Order: sequence, then structure tokens, then C-alpha cells
Amino acid sequence: MTKRGIIEKLLELHPTLSRREGETIVNALFDAMTEALAHGSRIEIRGFGSLGVKQRRARQGRNPKTGVLVEVDAKQIPFFRAGKELRIDVNGAQDQAR
Repeated sequence: MTKRGIIEKLLELHPTLSRREGETIVNALFDAMTEALAHGSRIEIRGFGSLGVKQRRARQGRNPKTGVLVEVDAKQIPFFRAGKELRIDVNGAQDQAR
């Protein structure tokens, strides 16, 4: 599903909203989540999962094309951890598809 798909689903569930209002709502949600992660906060959505930031330390990497060693700077990586209910729903959907 894409951002456009999320907007379409929102408009389907709330037909009184205009497309522009739907886009504004979805963009505001993603902007708020991005800002929270950028400040190092953790986002928890009950029944769905949590988003957080992991710290990666500096290391030596290798250029795959030339094989030359390169320094890779320390950085922060966003990560998602699925909640129990989401895992159950996904696994249940897979079992029904078989």
C-alpha cells in the first residue's frame, strides 16, 4: 500500500472529507511521526507496533565495486517492531491463504 492508497482508504471511510483534507491529514500524521523520530522519540501504536531509532556506530566498510576499505560514519537508523496483534493478524491471513 502506498501513501495514495492510505488517502483513498481514509476518503472511503469518511466520504465527507475532500481529497485535499485527506491528503492534509495523512501528510500531517507522517510529518509528526518523522519529527518525533528525528528528535529520538519512540512511537507506539497499540495493536500495530512501535517505531524507534537505533544508533549505528562508525565502522569500516568495503566498496563492493573496487574492494577498497572506506570509513562509514555513525548514524541513526529508524526501525519498526510489529506488535503482537499485527503479527497474529498477518500470520492468520497467511494460514487462510494456504
